Amino acid sequence: MKAIRRFTVRPVLPEPLMPLAELARNLRWSWHAETRELFQSVDPEGWQAAAGDPVRLLGTVSAARLAELAGDRRFLRRLAVAVADLDDYVNGGRWYQSQENVGELPAGIAYFSPEFGITAALPQYSGGLGILAGDHLKAASDLGVPLVGVGLLYRHGYFRQSLSRDGWQQEHYPVLDPNELPLTLVREAEGTPARVSLSLPGGRALHAHIWQARVGRVPLLLLDSDVEDNDAPAREVTDRLYGGGSDHRLLQEMLLGIGGVRAVRTYCRLTGHPDPEVFHTNEGHAGFLGLERIRELEGEQGLGFDAAVEAVRAGTVFTTHTPVPAGIDRFERALVARHFGEGGELAGVPVDRILELGAESYPGGDPGVFNMAVMGLRLAQRANGVSTLHGAVSRGMFAGLWPGFDPGDVPITSVTNGVHAPTWVAPEVVRLGARQIGAGRTEDALSVGGSQRWDAVAEIPDQDVWDLRRVLREQLVQEVRDRLRVSWQQRGAVSAELGWVDSVLDPDVLTIGFARRVPSYKRLTLMLRDPERLRRLLLDPDRPVQIVVAGKAHPADDGGKRLVQELVRFADDPRVRHRIVFLPDYGMGMAQKLYPGCDVWLNNPLRPLEACGTSGMKAALNGCLNLSVLDGWWDEWFEPDFGWAIPTADGIGTDEDRRDDLEANALYELIESRVAPRFYDRAGRTGLPVRWIEMVRRTLVSLGPKVLAGRMVREYVERLYTPAALAHRALTPHAARDLAWWKGRVRAAWPRVTVEHVEALAAAPVGGTAELGATLTLRVHVALDALAPEDVEVQAVAGRVDAHDVIRDGRPFPLKPAAGPDLEGRWVYEGPLALDRTGPFGYTVRILPAHPLLATPAELGLVAGPSDTEAGGGVLLR
Repeated sequence: MKAIRRFTVRPVLPEPLMPLAELARNLRWSWHAETRELFQSVDPEGWQAAAGDPVRLLGTVSAARLAELAGDRRFLRRLAVAVADLDDYVNGGRWYQSQENVGELPAGIAYFSPEFGITAALPQYSGGLGILAGDHLKAASDLGVPLVGVGLLYRHGYFRQSLSRDGWQQEHYPVLDPNELPLTLVREAEGTPARVSLSLPGGRALHAHIWQARVGRVPLLLLDSDVEDNDAPAREVTDRLYGGGSDHRLLQEMLLGIGGVRAVRTYCRLTGHPDPEVFHTNEGHAGFLGLERIRELEGEQGLGFDAAVEAVRAGTVFTTHTPVPAGIDRFERALVARHFGEGGELAGVPVDRILELGAESYPGGDPGVFNMAVMGLRLAQRANGVSTLHGAVSRGMFAGLWPGFDPGDVPITSVTNGVHAPTWVAPEVVRLGARQIGAGRTEDALSVGGSQRWDAVAEIPDQDVWDLRRVLREQLVQEVRDRLRVSWQQRGAVSAELGWVDSVLDPDVLTIGFARRVPSYKRLTLMLRDPERLRRLLLDPDRPVQIVVAGKAHPADDGGKRLVQELVRFADDPRVRHRIVFLPDYGMGMAQKLYPGCDVWLNNPLRPLEACGTSGMKAALNGCLNLSVLDGWWDEWFEPDFGWAIPTADGIGTDEDRRDDLEANALYELIESRVAPRFYDRAGRTGLPVRWIEMVRRTLVSLGPKVLAGRMVREYVERLYTPAALAHRALTPHAARDLAWWKGRVRAAWPRVTVEHVEALAAAPVGGTAELGATLTLRVHVALDALAPEDVEVQAVAGRVDAHDVIRDGRPFPLKPAAGPDLEGRWVYEGPLALDRTGPFGYTVRILPAHPLLATPAELGLVAGPSDTEAGGGVLLR
């Protein structure tokens, strides 16, 4: 019989054990080994059955066992130490509080993301974006950054994956009860659940409760629309992560952005947490938060729309994660207009102005769509990609928003992602390196410590490194066998058919891992390009290779599901199934075993479509070597000392089959001629692969400090959050109005702003050549219309030129007003231009808007250049 109502019965802990509930409700246990070990000691079998979830564990422990622990002095001492350590961690000073410029740092930061991967016990993530968001919160907690996370609570999470008998992906959506998760309902002072509400067309409403997860020091607010006052469609808004059609997704993103701001305001009112000075939008899904803040400023401070936009932009950071336009959420303009029009949300905010913010009003844009990333960029004064290469790709992809600027001048910077070491480094690795990295709190040793601690890893003896790698590989082999057996049973096999599973993989064989989402550009099946050659690699009698593969295709992506099926069918072949396996239901729990246990981490996306690719970072922190296309972070930090770069066929054009053939062949060649020989080279008296072990060391020493989420969050604080907070403070209502008025005046005048004439006054090139180190003195005549010199910046831009006279890596040289204005409003600017590079050299002149409250001269997307060709041309230096 099916229950007509579901609720949770909580155990009553004896008074001495009450602190266990506090420990279980703070997700710091997910990266704090000592707390996990404490919970495991409560009931080892129950801990395993609860999949390492303290909340589930405490719901199953018998009253007799609880009574026994309540009288166990040794356990109570351990409990007291754990509670005291958590209190010190949460309330003590950290890196953020120790900064000399702490007064300039933002008092509060709100971080919005559609998904958060904190722990498998809170399954609110689908892939890299969510795991990155979770690591961002954890690192912020370790550093003491006053962050508030904001997301949605999906009652079905992302799907669970299994396989049919013929290898086709099956999706399952388990029901998640918030009362059984490490969450607390946010309540008003009188005890009623706090909630936010949105207006929907037709007089409907969307209400949401606010659940809080404690991520160390950081509160994570999750909005839940499964509220009794909602009608059935509204209750289902937060049903599944990335589920439903356009209207469903739009409502999710409205709730995340608009409802999220309201939830933050509620939380700060109830707890006294500082109101955020900075709002960080992790991808475009949360972009509507800017509209809610505009509504606040218009209503509460009486700002007009344009001034409110300036105030919002000043304190907003936007991070883009996608390198392809197809990865951006785009909605029909009519759908957005309906939800923000009469009777919809944000009453009083002009719907036509809202639509302008998301308009693709640039060459090649679609006038019929509302682009969430475009809105995010227009409402953020600071934006970034997630690796150096991805920053460059993003500047090119969004260059249409800054017409007239070269992609290199587009104001999108980059902060390369990092990973939270205490979460992803295996306990065995931590224990081995403790004496070198330093004892003490794991968060400090792995996340906050400097590079000198990682340098000390070089002192670990070869034998210890190799023994550890073997232990981790052996653990992975057992994990794979256990998961593979369960998978085959789900596919309909019976125990009598599965004896072969006990011989799958070998703890002494070179092990390659590949695990990620399964969009086509990640090329799950590139390894299958030549099946016979792959079989030879797997079955080589002297240097065999084994491969562990995992990944989920989006439920609506049949192409991705076919890739999964192709891989599964190859792995099902009795000839090779002991050497290659596909593990379904890839998630955090599997990943934490997979990264440490592999010797090599494989990544072969289509370059440059991998924004960052943090799975290889997690593997590297465990001494796993990367074998990857030069994309994302690997393009930035690759060195032959600690990994391999898969050559790419970038110049092949549109022949995708030939490109895949060439790159697959390059992959096979690397494994055959370099990777496997290095692993199996046991020459010398020790019998150890000395050169391989040295690569493991170089991975830890060279990459360890770079790939940390702590490094990433510090960069956000120093390069983006602090400047945004200072800009937010400078944009008082009066300053915001003045800035909006100034921008309007500049835009109105700009069509008549131009460079009219350029001449060289001294040291002019003779016969097309000039000497290195010489200086040109330029005189430039410019028309500024109604603008004054303080409204603009006039620059000479110089650098090497290519065969088409295009300046590459140009450097700006400021010019100063020397005379003017004349009767027609023209000004004369002069200044020196240093000839500091040899080879074909050229210069041009441009005019940019200038204002002390602009983050960059490119902010308005306005640039004026010469009206003739006098400012261009190449000059050959010798």
